[in-house]
Amino acid sequence: MRFFLRCFFAVSFLCLTTFSVQAEQLSLDHPCAALVKKYLTAVVQQDWKIASQMLVPTSLERRQRETVQIIKSAPTMTDEETMLAGYNVKGVGELEKMTPQEFYQVDREAWHKKLKLTPEATKRKQETLKVVVLGLVEEKDKGYVHATVRTSQETLTDKIEELFLISFVPDPANPKGYLISPEMKDRPVITPLDGSAPKAK
Repeated sequence: MRFFLRCFFAVSFLCLTTFSVQAEQLSLDHPCAALVKKYLTAVVQQDWKIASQMLVPTSLERRQRETVQIIKSAPTMTDEETMLAGYNVKGVGELEKMTPQEFYQVDREAWHKKLKLTPEATKRKQETLKVVVLGLVEEKDKGYVHATVRTSQETLTDKIEELFLISFVPDPANPKGYLISPEMKDRPVITPLDGSAPKAK
């Protein structure tokens, strides 16, 4: 029995050691700490142009493609018109012609119109926003950085506190830069294995 317990603890320690090597705690003066504050401030200020520039382009492309497909799949023309109402466009074709960044901006504007917040409530949220970065962890082998963030803001009637996990990936266009991958915590990251791709005939 003692032998099995020793083996169990040895394996557990090895696993913990392995994971500690793969992930590294970063200091809060890392560039991603400032970036996450900039991003969340842009979101609350509804500066969608700035926010769009900080997101992984492929994520924006996927969002645009999926939204367009949902609208095209509307059962009736009335349903399609209802879906398009908030976008201020004449047809779904206009959404398709937009760049992913442009689509992100009109999509966010449409979403916030549905919330129907008063200008006073919006202003109050913007003025009272507080962003606290609780910690940063880097996955060394991938170059990913994950930020745990606590935010606080007030409406005219309530105080709202939220906890976020925001993931950064290296920016291909800037070796020292990072982009936010909003889907990393919500979608599996799928990478084809060697030899799994179909062979060309």
